[in-house]
Amino acid sequence: MAVYTRINESDLNLIEKNFNIGKIVSFSGIKKGIENTNYLIKTNKGKIILTIFEKRVQKKDLPFFMDLMFGLSKNRIKCPEPIKNKKGKYLFKIKSKTACLVSFLEGKDKNQLTNKDCFQVGKNVALLHLAAKKLRLFRKNSLSVNSWGPLLNRIDKRINKLSSNLINTMRTDLVDIKKKWPKSMPNGIIHSDLFIDNIFFYKKKYYGFIDFYFSANDFLAYELATCVNALCFKKRNKIFILDKSKSSQLLRGYQSIRKLNYKEKSNFNTLCRGSALRYLLTRSYDYLNTPKKALIKIKDPKEYLDKLNYHRKLNSFRDYNL
Repeated sequence: MAVYTRINESDLNLIEKNFNIGKIVSFSGIKKGIENTNYLIKTNKGKIILTIFEKRVQKKDLPFFMDLMFGLSKNRIKCPEPIKNKKGKYLFKIKSKTACLVSFLEGKDKNQLTNKDCFQVGKNVALLHLAAKKLRLFRKNSLSVNSWGPLLNRIDKRINKLSSNLINTMRTDLVDIKKKWPKSMPNGIIHSDLFIDNIFFYKKKYYGFIDFYFSANDFLAYELATCVNALCFKKRNKIFILDKSKSSQLLRGYQSIRKLNYKEKSNFNTLCRGSALRYLLTRSYDYLNTPKKALIKIKDPKEYLDKLNYHRKLNSFRDYNL
């Protein structure tokens, strides 16, 4: 989440007129995240979230996201549910951009997860995967392994100021990861962006997932690899290293609902390396190209260079478990 597009009172009046949401009493931009513009809107009936779609999100993908959140909500997965306007449509225009309203999810993200939290997150990721299998939806992952080469080609040598020869490091890793990338494994709809700010807790317990705008069909185990990278590292002497107690609990939580097969386990290190490279690439691109006027905290690409370097030293699924 972030704020790229500014809205005003006339925009709010249009929303109020077209939706049965009550009287809008206040609104505020949400700075967290990097992809879309988001506002918290308070009405006399409660809270809702306004999302204005920016940057990488393609208009043709928006019905998928709306149907996914609606379908998951109906299958007892706690997540924002899209709100229809008076004409029965989820999507509308604001500032010449496509937007939607979704329900407000109680709770908030945590600054740091405990081992117990990681187990619960893993368990609920598996529940999400099983619920999504009931939905007849499909979206190709636009940030899958085949997109990383073209993305790397759009990152220029200015990024080398963050780390010496970073461009060549990413290129070398990409060649090796693509060579080892599995051809087929259990596949389905994944959230694809389960960072700590997209996982909500309420009364100190896991409550739900938000921000489904990277969701797509891909390897289910790739989701877990992203979760390991996003949730299971800690800083030691200014370097990110794996917290195996957290990754163990995350993987155990997932497998308490859905067991990983041999192929998923044997390819897990490659998936973790791939996920780390994907975020190193997108963060590097955003570091060089995010408008200075955007109300957003630029995320450090070097974090994912550390993680990529760490995974390079590991081999087996056992290396992620105690």
